[in-house]
Amino acid sequence: MITVHHLENSRSHRVLWLLEELAVPYQIKRYQRENTLLAPDSLKKVHPLGKSPVITDGNRVIAESGAILEYLQLKYDSEHQLALSHEDEQIQARYWLHYAEGSLMPLLVMKLVFAQFGKKPVPWLLRPAGIALSKGIQKAWLNKQLALHGSVIEEHLTQHPFFAGSRFSIADVQMSFPLLALQLRGSLHDMPATARWLETMQQRAAWQRAIQQGGEIELSR
Repeated sequence: MITVHHLENSRSHRVLWLLEELAVPYQIKRYQRENTLLAPDSLKKVHPLGKSPVITDGNRVIAESGAILEYLQLKYDSEHQLALSHEDEQIQARYWLHYAEGSLMPLLVMKLVFAQFGKKPVPWLLRPAGIALSKGIQKAWLNKQLALHGSVIEEHLTQHPFFAGSRFSIADVQMSFPLLALQLRGSLHDMPATARWLETMQQRAAWQRAIQQGGEIELSR
């Protein structure tokens, strides 16, 4: 049986969601974040990077969200319910699958890191300077980058109901996490098509079962 090594408030929700979509049996091994918000060292016993998500399937240990989703579809989508028959949709799905972690998530991680500049463990004497630096970088560059990415996503979802085009795919599963993070930080007010897409995803029965299994996601910090 597949074991999902599930870290709270993490990308591993996507793995649970896809497993529920495919009706694949699995078990969950849960991990709690440290006070630093990092994963506990015990995850390094599963994979040397000690990151989530990671799954074990027999003797196989598979990490990285995109790689896990592709593996699960390839091995367990026996009824081809997520298969895309049109080449253009296959190309779109592959693009968004890699874009989520390669382009969008690094910006969101930077946003999270900068938000910590005025908090512990930064010494209190340095926090005012940290806050000023954080605000300056975000105003001058980071927020503009996020706005640009948001406009590209919004334009795509204005024209298509799903990221691959006309059909639900693992690209939607992959894109759910960064867009949920944007929603929980109040960044979808000017992205109505994206907000509607996310609401549609959250209404899927498999999404709701994944939340029941893995817990609610709180990314507003």
